[in-house]
Amino acid sequence: MKIIIIGGHLSPALSLIEELRSNEIFFIGRKYSFEGDKALSLEYLLITKLGIPFIPLTTGRLQRRLSKHTFTSLLKSPVGFTQSLSTLVKIKPDIVMGFGGYLSLPVIFAASFLGIPVVIHEQTLEAGLANKIASKFANKICTSWKEDEKYFPKNKIILTGNPIRKELLESHSNNFNFKNDLPVIYITGGSSGSHTLNVAVFGCIERLLNFANIIHQTGGAKEFNDFKKARELKDSLRVTKGEYRIKDFLDSDEVSEAFKKSKMVISRSGINTVTELTFFSKPCILIPLSFSQKNEQLKNALFIKNLGLAEIIEQDKLNPLILFDEIDKMVKNIDKYVLNSGQDKNIFKNAAKNIEAVIRAMANEKNSKKKNK
Repeated sequence: MKIIIIGGHLSPALSLIEELRSNEIFFIGRKYSFEGDKALSLEYLLITKLGIPFIPLTTGRLQRRLSKHTFTSLLKSPVGFTQSLSTLVKIKPDIVMGFGGYLSLPVIFAASFLGIPVVIHEQTLEAGLANKIASKFANKICTSWKEDEKYFPKNKIILTGNPIRKELLESHSNNFNFKNDLPVIYITGGSSGSHTLNVAVFGCIERLLNFANIIHQTGGAKEFNDFKKARELKDSLRVTKGEYRIKDFLDSDEVSEAFKKSKMVISRSGINTVTELTFFSKPCILIPLSFSQKNEQLKNALFIKNLGLAEIIEQDKLNPLILFDEIDKMVKNIDKYVLNSGQDKNIFKNAAKNIEAVIRAMANEKNSKKKNK
């Protein structure tokens, strides 16, 4: 089976690729992170490392409001459609699989024009504009959450879940061993770290270490040098009951271990983080990014709070005292934070297989129609 995967949300795309490796896969995406910048994109680096053919695409971004870039962006849209047509005619894929984002639209338009089946996956709790448009042309829509149903035609929806990284499920990492039986708290600002969160942690770390072990992922940004500051702070600490473990970046094995060993998690509230917190049923304190698109991170945080696992601190209210008080309170009442029984967390474990089954069914249906002609 020949499959074209279009970049957008990279994490679920990589999980699906793991399931599809016995097939012929092509990836369409952005070679560079930003227009006019020659820094290679993460998706280009990871996909080419896997040995999968990467096809860069030039197209216009979706414009929610008029700006100085609107006209030039519009001019690129026909280029993207023409490139997509040419690519699809050359490869002749059985299926086109999209993961949201403006880049998917010209490829999906071209696939629909050529009669190639299209499947899309919606990762977030509130459907993105690109997927809302793509849903008109898609044959099937894989959704991550029941809450997505209201955004798409019901006859196209299949609830598959949001794929969890395989490494998180199968990790055997053993890097975080502690010499005491104090509860472990995992603090993370995501792969890039969060300076705002780090500053709050630095201001109360000594008090936290009186009753907990801390795994703190700071990020490696040179602008603030938080990783270096954390190490200097650790060296200056007086004798504490708990241990302070600092990492600038955690690989998937270490993330899995941190989740499994921690009593609670402090983090941002991107949709992948929310998926992983739900899967591991982890009590958490969430600090949503205040400038996320359509306030998406706050909505994610409220969702997981309603599932029974979270408390929320708004970013503009975050300071060392408030953070310490919330952590102290949660640790003392940890047993009350239990995942709502109505949420099936195992769907995330099988999500990549579920999406793969949808793709295979569409390909079989296409082949069956060909034979009957």
